Amino acid sequence: MVSQALSPPAHHDVCPWWKAYTFDNPIRKLFHPPHKVLGAYINQGMTVMDVGCGMGHFSIGMAKLVGESGKVIAVDLQQKMLDVMLKRAKRARVAQRIFPHRCEADNIELREQADFILAFWMVHEVNDKSGFFAQLKSNLASKGKILIAEPKFHVTSKDFERTLEVAQSSGLSCIGKPAIRFCLAAVVEAR
Repeated sequence: MVSQALSPPAHHDVCPWWKAYTFDNPIRKLFHPPHKVLGAYINQGMTVMDVGCGMGHFSIGMAKLVGESGKVIAVDLQQKMLDVMLKRAKRARVAQRIFPHRCEADNIELREQADFILAFWMVHEVNDKSGFFAQLKSNLASKGKILIAEPKFHVTSKDFERTLEVAQSSGLSCIGKPAIRFCLAAVVEAR
């Protein structure tokens, strides 16, 4: 399910692939262990989506949580991120359940339904947040949930609350605010 390669747009807010190594490295497992951050939301056999998957820290963790009968759709607009993620997934022996999808900056271009969607440290990079949340909602299976997490060191509490207001105006309701280290976080679901 790899989409065709598109050139990433010149967008000053998008983290370049090489900069992702500063936070997506082995130390990250200590403060963002996927099973602890996501374990309450993901079960075996689920179809899940990692939007803005980067180099795969959470995609690989999600693949372990969904098990052999599950599926992870790893979405990113940079092909280099997807390439590194797949290389890491092969080393972790979970590549067969991860399906990379290259998107455009303001268009995810997926029709697939997911039981859970992760948007970790990436919503602040989106220009059209209203359109983004409308797309996520259209990809959400019945009773599915979306976890939004933004970096405290980059996004203010006020900006995060504005993001949640946009999500709510797009038909999503906040049902909780989990504590995730270094993050402002919320779980939303379709109304």
